[in-house]
Order: sequence, then C-alpha cells, then structure tokens
Amino acid sequence: MPVRKAPDATSMRADAILAGVLAAVGCLMVALTDMTGLQFESTPIWAPLLAAIVLPLPLVWRRRFPVPVAIAQIVIYVAAGEAGALELYASQVALFLGFYSIGAWDPDRRRAFWSRVVISLLMAAWLAASAVRGFFDPETGERGVSAFFALLMIQVVVNAAYFGGGWIFGDRAWRSAIEQERLAAAHAEIGAQQAQLADQAVSLERLRIARELHDVVAHHVSAMGVQAGAARRVLATDQEKAADALRHVEASAREAITELRSLVVTLRSEDEGAAAAPELDALPSLVESARASGQRVTLSTIGEERPVTPMVGLTAFRIVQEALTNARKHAGPVAEVDVRVRYLPDELEVEIADDGHGGGAGEHGAGAGVLGMRERVAALGGALEVGPRSRGGWLVRARIPAHGGRGAATDGVAEELEEPSSTAASAD
Repeated sequence: MPVRKAPDATSMRADAILAGVLAAVGCLMVALTDMTGLQFESTPIWAPLLAAIVLPLPLVWRRRFPVPVAIAQIVIYVAAGEAGALELYASQVALFLGFYSIGAWDPDRRRAFWSRVVISLLMAAWLAASAVRGFFDPETGERGVSAFFALLMIQVVVNAAYFGGGWIFGDRAWRSAIEQERLAAAHAEIGAQQAQLADQAVSLERLRIARELHDVVAHHVSAMGVQAGAARRVLATDQEKAADALRHVEASAREAITELRSLVVTLRSEDEGAAAAPELDALPSLVESARASGQRVTLSTIGEERPVTPMVGLTAFRIVQEALTNARKHAGPVAEVDVRVRYLPDELEVEIADDGHGGGAGEHGAGAGVLGMRERVAALGGALEVGPRSRGGWLVRARIPAHGGRGAATDGVAEELEEPSSTAASAD
C-alpha cells in the first residue's frame, strides 16, 4: 500500500500557526457576535472564547494523528454547541480541516474510510436530535412549521456539502501526494540510470581509447624494437645496414606520432569525420610497413570487393595490425605471415596466419591484444577465433557482419586449431 511521506517539523510549525490564526479569528468572531446581541446572551463570554481557542488546537497534530484529531474536534464542537458556546464561523473552518485531514493524511485507507463514515453518521444523528428538539421549541410555532422544515433542509444540504467536500478533497489530496511521490521516485530512478549510463559511457570510451592506443603504439614500437635490434647487431660490421635499420626506426616513430595525433584530433573533435581513421584501403600500406621492418607478409583479397562501413573497416584494420605485431614479437621477424581478406555474402572475414618458423618465442601469451580484438569484433556482432594451427604457427580469424550488425554466424576452424578458441590467448 502506498504511503505518503511523513510530515516534517516545517509542516508541524505551519499547522501550529494555522491553529493559532483560527483561534484568534474565532475569538474575534465571538466578540463581534456578542456585540450584535444575536448570540451568547445567556452564556458567559468566557465559554465561547474558550471553545474558540480549544477547537482549532488539535490541528497542530492533524497530519500525524488525523483520526484522533478529528474525534477530539467533534467532541469539542458538540459540547460547545450543546452549551450554547459555539461561534459559527471560524469553528466551521477548523472542523472542516480536521475532517479533511483524515482523507489527506491517514495511511490506513480502510480506517480513513470507516472513521469518516462514523463521524458523518454521528453528526447526522446530532443534527437530527437538534431538529427534534427544535420542532417542539415554542419559537417554532411562532415561525410556522414550513419555516422550520425549510431551515432544516438548508442545514441538511449545507452539512452534506460540508462533509462531502471534506471527504472528496481529502481523498484527492492523498492521491495527488502519492502520485507526486511516485513521480519523484521515478525521477530519482531515471537520474540514477543516467548516472550509471554516464559511467558506462566513460568506461566504454576508456576501453576504446585503450584499444586504439594499444594498437597504434604496440605495432610501431614493436617494429622499432626489431629494427633497433638489427641495427645493434650489424653496427660494427655493416654500418650501411645499421643506418638503413635506423631509418626504419625513424620512419616507424614518425608514423606512430602521426597516428597518435590523428587519434587525439578525433577524440577532441565532436565531428566524427574530423580525422579519418584507417580502413581496409590502408591494409596495403600496413603490409608494406611490416615488410619494411623485416617481416615476410603476403596480402591477398578473396571475393568481389565492396564497400563496408567505417567501423567494420577500422575493426578489420586493427585486427590485422595487432596480429602482425604479435607475429613479429612471438613468431619472429622472419616468419611467413599470410594476410587474407575474404568478402563473404553477408560478412567480411580477415585471416592472419603465420608458420611459426621465424625464431620467435612461439607462445602468444594472454595480454591485452586479443582482449581488444574480441571487444572490437563483439561490438559489431562478429566472431573471433584465435589459436595455434595444426601445421604449426598461429591463426587469427575474424568474421564481421558487413554492415556492422549483430548475430553473425560462426564457423569453426577445427581443421586449423588444435584447441577451442575459448582457450586461445594472444600477445599483449
């Protein structure tokens, strides 16, 4: 069952001020009524003044204890009425607020309903008893029975509207407050979800930046390391070869700086086209760069070439780049590496295989390289297969939906892999 938020100290102070104002207005009405001589002729003035002060006093607690407050007011109201000490103006407002507060603030809706039913019946019974007594009053005969019943009907209609209005407006206030709390809770939930989405977006962006930096830096630094090592080995015997290797180191460093600048411009710019990312048409240059660094790489294209989305092209390029880097580090700089690009009906497949005969470590490890490749391919709904070949060497095969969609089919490479791809690992 929905419950309104409990009233705070501010609400209590507001109700205390309200009760004080009604008491002051009630005392003023008593004084003015006494001056007219229409009421309180046979009643000590202190009695209606006391009733005017006591009747609104329970309203201080009307939000916390609405039913006891309303019952206390009914008792005071009836007692003052029977004693002839009830002023008929501010007292009506105070009684209305007490009755209204049951519907507006009582969290037990069944109790709120039945308590108002009982109060309405008790007030109706008191009105009926007053009407019976009034019917036998000598003044009734002087005014006529018709006048009496006309006045009685006026009282019935006024009281019906009075208590009916308090009932309706009280329930409406309760529903409105519950709806506001639901909206506030929904707003808070939306705010929390937005914060979570923002955090996720930041994490995803950090992963993307990490992948880009790894792919750019690892490739060029690996080539620079190979060339620097070659230059060191021949520096004393063949300075021309050493100089040529150092020139390759310099060229790789310049290419790395260029790609890093391109990446920085892309990250800083709101325009996605501000700095073009490498795509499939950059693969020949990548292969030539690998050859210049001493790798033995062949590139072949199978199937009819057709355009792919920029993200598909970038993913394919980065996979080839990372696989060449891993082959250089682990298969050795002179291993035979075969790069194949296949245009399938609904997919683009890139395959990089080395023969493992280049004098490298031969173990591709489990670093960030393949993790980055898997994330790139999974983001586009593709599949990545990585592992050792049965004939020796290492195989990386990625299938990506041609339009970067989800749910690409996955074909096994059992004839190529000794172990399932889930157990395969890669270099860092």
